[in-house]
Amino acid sequence: MTRTPQPSRDSVDDRHSADRSARESHGLSGRPRRRGEAPPDEPLAASWKPEPSGEAGRHRAKRRRGVLGRYGWRMYALPLMVVITALAVLQTVRPDDVNAALTEPEVEQPIAAQGPGEPLVREAPPSQSFPATMFSADLPPGGPIPETGARTFQVLPGNSPVVGNGRLYQYSVEVEVGVPLPDPNAEFGNLVQTTLSDPRSWTNPQAGGISLQRVDSSGPRPDFRVILVSQQTAREACDYTDGLPYDSSCRKGNMVYLNAARWVRGAVSFEGDIGNYRRYQINHEVGHVFGNKHVGCPGPGTLAPVMMQQTFSVANNELHDLNQVADQGTPIDANGFVCRPNAWPFPVAPGF
Repeated sequence: MTRTPQPSRDSVDDRHSADRSARESHGLSGRPRRRGEAPPDEPLAASWKPEPSGEAGRHRAKRRRGVLGRYGWRMYALPLMVVITALAVLQTVRPDDVNAALTEPEVEQPIAAQGPGEPLVREAPPSQSFPATMFSADLPPGGPIPETGARTFQVLPGNSPVVGNGRLYQYSVEVEVGVPLPDPNAEFGNLVQTTLSDPRSWTNPQAGGISLQRVDSSGPRPDFRVILVSQQTAREACDYTDGLPYDSSCRKGNMVYLNAARWVRGAVSFEGDIGNYRRYQINHEVGHVFGNKHVGCPGPGTLAPVMMQQTFSVANNELHDLNQVADQGTPIDANGFVCRPNAWPFPVAPGF
């Protein structure tokens, strides 16, 4: 949804067996549930206390030289390390700070692109089948997901030329610290850029005159930020506990939060097509930046509009029922229409 300050919610997650009671309380119980050592005679720092004279002073000096000779600089380093560690712990973001961190998150130094590595998870094959009893809004089974992160974000390096004609929107691509990607730009940054630069996306003339340009921390302040975040951060940002009991992505102000749980596992309606689901996830949430609201399926068997909440379902009846639990901003008629999944705002563009 696009209403401010409420986030426009797209995706939803299954909370597995722990969330079954939440759905039952909302009337959804019929659908089962599926992160150099110093010389020994020279102290490293002078003492403020005068050295006693006589025999007592000689004994005390001898003991001090013995300690320094045995431990050297280490006797000073250990307390210093303890102090530094304590300061570091005190500066860690605490859970109580999450609302402030999500409102205007800290931007850390850019991540340098890394070499190729193993994928985070193996993608499910297209045309994956799910149990008939699995509710369409549930998070599909699959590989491990990034459950928690640091709630701070790193800008991925990269710039693009201006694409499209019309009002210019500049955007950054970022990843939450703690979300593991072997090569963040190859696995996330480049896909966001190529998706938004595609003529089937929002720079299509039918969108009403929009141009887009990717910028990074070396450029101007972006108009909006596309950020891959952990499951828990997405839940906090997208008001999971106050809305539908499913993991979702959302747009909140100029922040586009893409839920890594959905990035990894997709949605039931896309039947294992992770690549197209990710493009849908990007296009849908960025669509809210341009003022687009949720819509329903326009007719049986047609391609779903990109602003349809396809992570929840491609069936109007199911979206209608979910709207009764938590209003998503647009009434959806329970007319029985079921669409086919679609990742693009304008799927038929010149050259396609």
